[in-house]
Amino acid sequence: MFSGTKIALAVAFAFLNGAAMAADLAPAYNDPPAFQWSGAYVGLHGGTAFTKMPNPFAGRNGWSGGAQAGYNFQTGPAVFGAELEGSYLGGAEHNVQGGKIKEKWRAAAKAKAGLAFDQTLVFGTAGVAMTTFDKGSGVRDTDSRKLGYLVGGGVEQAFAGGLSAKIEYDYIRTPNVETRSAFGKAKTGIGSQELKAGINYRF
Repeated sequence: MFSGTKIALAVAFAFLNGAAMAADLAPAYNDPPAFQWSGAYVGLHGGTAFTKMPNPFAGRNGWSGGAQAGYNFQTGPAVFGAELEGSYLGGAEHNVQGGKIKEKWRAAAKAKAGLAFDQTLVFGTAGVAMTTFDKGSGVRDTDSRKLGYLVGGGVEQAFAGGLSAKIEYDYIRTPNVETRSAFGKAKTGIGSQELKAGINYRF
């Protein structure tokens, strides 16, 4: 009787020990890692540069297109970054004393901050913008390049393979743009707006 008890205990011990070893050898389940926005990216964008609301597609406006490159850093749901952007503006027109001037090119350096909801990023942006102007009807001469500031925001959606797509709105204010017309010299603050869609490749 005593020997049978010992055998039963030995079998039970071996069974429990084997189950514990099997549990140790089984791969542990972990939740998939959250999507990360950290890293560098490059991309292209296109849209419209316009002067007034509510119609960004009026005849005085110009189609815009260009490229961007930047870097994001993510901590928790917060995302911070910096971006350089260059755009051709297609001749969006602005009224000034004695005539019109046109926007031709813009380079911008922007800081970004936003919140990530997994693969969706909602962000705001602010920075400086250098705009190249050209004389239009009635204007004899104007500042060729002028520094201003930029504020804006948008939404970006990430996909597989490092690709993401965004929609962004920016307001650009360029103060004291000097022009010369038949009415003499004048300085005008130029308010510009851009509505654009873009694609980024993250690496």
